Amino acid sequence: MSYKKKNLNLLIYFDKIQLGSIPRVIISSFVIMLSFYSLPFIAEFSNKKIFIKNEFQNNSKKVLAYTLNQEKNGVESNNGDLDERDLLVDIFSLNDLETDTVRLNASTIKQLFEDTDYKLDDVRKKKLVKPVALTLLPNEIKMIESTKKRKEFFIQIVLPLILKENNNIRLDRKRLFSIINKSNNTKLEKKWLAKKYKQYGIPSKDLSTLKIRMDEIPVSLAIAQAAKETGWGTSRFAQEGNALFGQWTWSGEGLKPKESDKNEGHKVMRFNVLQASVRAYQRNLNTHSSYKDFRKARAELRDSGKSLDSIILAEFLDTYAATGDQYVEVIRKIIKQNNLKDFDDAKLLPSSIEFESLI
Repeated sequence: MSYKKKNLNLLIYFDKIQLGSIPRVIISSFVIMLSFYSLPFIAEFSNKKIFIKNEFQNNSKKVLAYTLNQEKNGVESNNGDLDERDLLVDIFSLNDLETDTVRLNASTIKQLFEDTDYKLDDVRKKKLVKPVALTLLPNEIKMIESTKKRKEFFIQIVLPLILKENNNIRLDRKRLFSIINKSNNTKLEKKWLAKKYKQYGIPSKDLSTLKIRMDEIPVSLAIAQAAKETGWGTSRFAQEGNALFGQWTWSGEGLKPKESDKNEGHKVMRFNVLQASVRAYQRNLNTHSSYKDFRKARAELRDSGKSLDSIILAEFLDTYAATGDQYVEVIRKIIKQNNLKDFDDAKLLPSSIEFESLI
């Protein structure tokens, strides 16, 4: 019922009980004034209720609902059954290798970098990266006051990890092309192919799909996304769970977001080591249906003989975050402002163990 109608009913009521004209005027004036004063409060209350109902929910990580999601929304649809855990088997095994890791403090890590003569300026010039593989981020990284030094320190930590995973993919890709170019494959090769079909979520066992999915992620793009997702290594998920890229899990081990709804069952996936987080991130971009256009654009660059340009490929990561195109621009800005493309053609030097195996 409207306020005007209520006021009219009150006036009719007062007329019936035969109040004097002066009392009627006073009472009517009071009712009208009360209505006007109460309207803003009622409107504000209504707006709050509407706002709460229509409040924007950040679903950015739901597109990263990584494989353990019971809804099975993490993999492109293919013919045949697919056990999503197959996508993570090598990531789980990597996690299990390191369960008693020691967290080095920032000063120790800086000294390690100095002892091994690992400097980003040298990397930009010589394109060679020392194989310094850290398992955990130092807690003190958030205490580095200089933004420039904090960024450089973070890049020094994640760069070898990203290059290592790209090396693994490059070796697998080389073997794949060797198999494709053969008329007959050995039992060992067929077994290897079967394993890779599972890892890359291809139950249809289509070689062309495997060739598209089994590919590297530009180093500059990976660094930029890790920087954005972790605040250059300072976030709680990065510090407590080695989560550099924010994959979600519904049934795996993880960290519960503080701002999440109690009814939401997701967690941010926890890793024992940073390397596992990088591998999970690359597997995500290489298998998730949300990044099909990303993989298509990457394949087109390959076919045309061009390098994998992070600025171009970033365009197809608008589904990575709820902010969409704005997220893409932020990633591009991080890449350009920090000259991250300098690291795209960097090579990881072999570790002492790897070097001994080559001799």
